[in-house]
Amino acid sequence: MKKTLVVLTGAGMSAESGIPTFRDAGGLWEGHRVEDVATPEAWMRNPALVLDFYNQRRRKLEQVEPNAGHIGLASLQEHFEVHIITQNVDDLHERAGSKSVLHLHGLLTQARGTQAGPGEQGNTIIDIGYRDIAIGDKCPRGSQLRPHIVWFGEDVPMIGPAIELAGHADLFAIIGTSLVVYPAASLIDHVPPGAPVYLIDPATTSGRLNVRHITTGASEGVRQLMTELVS
Repeated sequence: MKKTLVVLTGAGMSAESGIPTFRDAGGLWEGHRVEDVATPEAWMRNPALVLDFYNQRRRKLEQVEPNAGHIGLASLQEHFEVHIITQNVDDLHERAGSKSVLHLHGLLTQARGTQAGPGEQGNTIIDIGYRDIAIGDKCPRGSQLRPHIVWFGEDVPMIGPAIELAGHADLFAIIGTSLVVYPAASLIDHVPPGAPVYLIDPATTSGRLNVRHITTGASEGVRQLMTELVS
C-alpha cells in the first residue's frame, strides 16, 4: 500500500510559472487594494470592477504553464497517494496531472451564483474555463455569476476536508507559503505526531523540531524532495 503524501501549496508554488504572488511590497494586488477587489463589500460596491479584475487574472492564467514543481508533484503519484491542498486559485496542479487537488480559496476557472438558499454555501458551481464573466451572466438558478473565490471575510468551506486530509498524512510537505494565512497555516497542527514534515521555501522558517527545511524555490525544492522520498 502506498504511503499518503499530503502537500500544502501557496503562492510561491506558482510564482515560477509567471503568476504574481498575492501582494507586492506596497500592499497592492496587481495594482488594486485588496479591499477593492477581494471582499464581499467590494462586490456590493462595484461588481463590474471585481469581475474585470478576475477576468484579467483568468486571461493571464490561460497564457502560463505548470512549472517543474507542479510536474514533479504529479510524478510522485507513481510512488505515493498524493493529495494536494492549495491556497492558490489557479489550475496549474490539475494541468500538470495531479489527480487529487483541494482548493481552499476557490478556483479561477469556476463561477457560482450570488444567492444561496437555506443552508447552502452558494448556487451551483459551474466550470467556465478561461472566459470572462460579465454583468448579466447568470447561474442556472437565475442569480448573477461571481468568481468562485473565497474572499476576505468569507468562510473557508473546504477547511474541514483539508484538516481531515492532514490528519491522515504519512508525510506532509509545505511549499511556497508563509504559514501566516489562516486557517491554512493551522493544517500543520493536524499532521499526526511522528509524520515527517518538509518545508520548501527560500524564506519561511519553522521552529518545529521535526521539520526538514529545504531553503529554495518550488521547482528545485520539489526536485530535492523527490530525491529524498524516492531513493
